[in-house]
Amino acid sequence: MFRIGFGYDAHRLTKGRDLILGGVKIPHEKGLLGHSDADVLSHAIGEAILGALSLGDLGKHFPDSDQKYKDISSLKILSMINDMAKRENAKIINIDSTIVAEEPKLSGHIPKMRENISDVLNIDINQVSVKATTTEKMGFVGKKEGIAAYAVVLTKRERP
Repeated sequence: MFRIGFGYDAHRLTKGRDLILGGVKIPHEKGLLGHSDADVLSHAIGEAILGALSLGDLGKHFPDSDQKYKDISSLKILSMINDMAKRENAKIINIDSTIVAEEPKLSGHIPKMRENISDVLNIDINQVSVKATTTEKMGFVGKKEGIAAYAVVLTKRERP
């Protein structure tokens, strides 16, 4: 059975934090505020996988009230979600994702993001699409207040 999942995440930009996207530390004057490392790309992909499998959302499995997830790498969270998918006899067929950020420029970092995600999920890099866009200075992203990400995931669930 094929199942599609959709994910979205957004975090506020703040001083004093590293900017992590797709597990890549990106040089920037601000980072994303969150309980974990606030990697919106990894979170959106994780949400999409959970959605495809009807397993709820990130907050259900990794609540910000639980200190064991404080400052955790979102790639680690993605790895744990991949373990859940395996327990559900589900394989990830492909991922299509978009980061929405006014700055910094991300194109030079996308190959490493794709590599990180494919490694964590044990899928071929050609199954992982990461794109970046701006909002042409509109909304919270355009005002450089935060960064968002969207993801769609196709899974195939094998019968046990």
